[in-house]
Amino acid sequence: MGPLKGLKVIEMAAIGPVPFAGMLLADMGADVVLLDRADATMTFAGDIMRRGKRAITVDMKSADGVATAQNLINKADILMEGYRPGVMERFGIGPDECMAGNPGLIYGRMTGWGQSGPLSQTAGHDINYISITGALNAMGRSNETPPPPLNLVGDYGGGSMFLVMGILAALHERSSSGKGQVIDAAITEGTASLMTLFYTMHRAGMWSTRRQSNLLDSAAHFYDTYETSDGKFISLGAIEPQFYALMKEKMGLDEELFAEQNNPAKWPQLKAEVADVVKTKSREEWCEIMEGTDVCFAPVLDYMEATQHHHMQAREAYIKIDDQVQPAPAPRFSRTPSTVDGANLGAETDAAKVLKDWA
Repeated sequence: MGPLKGLKVIEMAAIGPVPFAGMLLADMGADVVLLDRADATMTFAGDIMRRGKRAITVDMKSADGVATAQNLINKADILMEGYRPGVMERFGIGPDECMAGNPGLIYGRMTGWGQSGPLSQTAGHDINYISITGALNAMGRSNETPPPPLNLVGDYGGGSMFLVMGILAALHERSSSGKGQVIDAAITEGTASLMTLFYTMHRAGMWSTRRQSNLLDSAAHFYDTYETSDGKFISLGAIEPQFYALMKEKMGLDEELFAEQNNPAKWPQLKAEVADVVKTKSREEWCEIMEGTDVCFAPVLDYMEATQHHHMQAREAYIKIDDQVQPAPAPRFSRTPSTVDGANLGAETDAAKVLKDWA
């Protein structure tokens, strides 16, 4: 099942963006074969990002291991790897070698800094990659250090999503040219692309490089999170005038005091007023008042509470496999729905079986 049914993918063992990209492709029906490292240390029991994949343990430091990888790659549509530049070449399975035997191969390379440049051989993680793009500095409160936004912005937003987009674009191009190509996906560049809106707003005089002074960075009283009387939180995003008017109505805010919605000079005072009002009720009480209206409101849930939210349950946004709750495949397709092989979290197989299936 899935729109990518029949697509053959080799995923070289890695951490972060590559396994997530492989999961997305597997969710959409691709046959993803993970080449596990013989000395793998970064593995977790029940790793959800291994779902729908088959796994083969390969020692890339041995001639037999390299030969096994080469045989599989010769049959594949896609290869994804996340090593430092040059490592795959040292294994003998760099793009030139692989595409000589498989001219239609889409060769996806995922790194933090990119395949070239002065930092390309330097170690790093999500927090470092998003630091040089301006994304990290733009987040957080003005009187605090920028908080790491998990590794969602860099690894998965600027990394996995751009890798998958590049691979699918190259597949589309291959349908007319018959030729594969190399995808150089750098987390720094993907994250920089995600910042496009803020360059637009900066040019229009609507955004400052100063943290917590802008419309969407928690400076505005109508776009922030607030603590409720039970120590939980709600979020407000009433940007448009009609939504702002409804927010004032639902919260019983003083019309005269809150008349100048878009006057930044008044935002600190109005934010304090909103905080005081929100603190008078529990999170559940605010849900009863505002959830389901056009206030642009939502409770701030933890990731386990999220699985129980009535909207997420109605959408079946989470699934349970072997008593393990996990996000369901996304996005949704009308004719070729994605499915998850619940019994397969990187199940061990052998190269001969895969080669037979891919014959």
